[in-house]
Amino acid sequence: MEMRKFTSLVLAAAMGAGLLAGCGSSSSTSSSTASSAAATASVVTDTTSTTTANASSGDTFKIGVIGPLTGGASAYGTAVLYGAQVAANEINAAGGINGYQVEIVSADDENDAQKSVNCYNTLKDKGMQILAGTVTSNPCIAVADYTKQDNMFQITPSGSAEKCIANDNVFRTCFADPEQGTLSADYMSENKLGKKVGIIYDQSDSYSSGIHDAFVKEAKKDGLDVVSDEAFNADNKTDFSVQIQAAQDAGADILFLPFYYTEASLVLQQAKKMNYSPLFFGCDGMDGILTVDGFDKSLAEGLMLMAPFSASATDEKTQAFDTAYEKLSGGEAPNQFGADEYDTLYAIKAAAEKENVTPSMSVSDICEAMKKGMTEIQISGLTSDSITWDKSGAPTKSPRVYVIKNGEYVEESTSDSAATSTAASTAS
Repeated sequence: MEMRKFTSLVLAAAMGAGLLAGCGSSSSTSSSTASSAAATASVVTDTTSTTTANASSGDTFKIGVIGPLTGGASAYGTAVLYGAQVAANEINAAGGINGYQVEIVSADDENDAQKSVNCYNTLKDKGMQILAGTVTSNPCIAVADYTKQDNMFQITPSGSAEKCIANDNVFRTCFADPEQGTLSADYMSENKLGKKVGIIYDQSDSYSSGIHDAFVKEAKKDGLDVVSDEAFNADNKTDFSVQIQAAQDAGADILFLPFYYTEASLVLQQAKKMNYSPLFFGCDGMDGILTVDGFDKSLAEGLMLMAPFSASATDEKTQAFDTAYEKLSGGEAPNQFGADEYDTLYAIKAAAEKENVTPSMSVSDICEAMKKGMTEIQISGLTSDSITWDKSGAPTKSPRVYVIKNGEYVEESTSDSAATSTAASTAS
């Protein structure tokens, strides 16, 4: 397996001189970024792990992060890596986990399932004991088969497909795809956002299709009128004119877009050219649309999305996270993927301390202890004031809906009937 260079924003001095690992690529060439944050970027080629200050070999918890650090979904992967490192730095400064320091080891899977498996094997060889990933659903499902074989504890911050937590050693911090679909339909209905709903979704992606299927089912219960339901796939995700035209011709005043921000930005651009301006509504995959290079942010004005976090929030915890995150990222604001991973690291800490886990334990013993500990903790995080987990690996937490106003996410109020979501309520 050859390694690929990739660009990493300069991390804080407390992170030391560690490097990020790339897996599965076929070449090593220098690169640079166009963003202002990357003006001080360093290009790295080694596979040495990213470490924190004070972390010493053989006396640390090695926690893995696998995700797309380059490519079309890199806004997710880099955010998760920075969120993990912010939490690790805080945890280490406060004395670690049960007195032991935390080391983050990371790898770039480019949002590719096979490359993610390669990355898993690379980080396992480097001593990873817990996997706080992967970031996206399809790679997470692929890697979960291997963590099950090794009985390694895995908790994904953002792998939302139901199959991500099919194995008893895997937990997650985000909502499941069906939950997002169900809650989105309920929110539209309860807040009377429109009379006719159009849908565009990616039928080749488990994340998008999972949300879509639950949304359609719940929309029927809620009395929403779905007037167009159009799909695309991985081989045709640049021209959405046919799908947009179908929604426009059907008179849809809401267009539901349960897929990732890169493609969503194209939908908004193409809808503008077609003089079509419904209310656009997305889920957590929409988070990142304001960071797309060359995207006219005014096109996203009024767009709504169901996501658990906004960097625009003014509470003390969010502001402290924003400040620490921006120091690591070179000034880039965090998105909800980084916040999910921050909460994930603190869940790991709480469960490990509940069960007195130490890094000298075997990977399998750590896993068994963590599975028990996760069902006994409650944390107050960035993405919810209260998060608990059951044996299925799913969290119970409150949903949040944001609307983009003047280039920022502004939280909307949620109805009492949608105040809390549990895995059991939507695992159909």
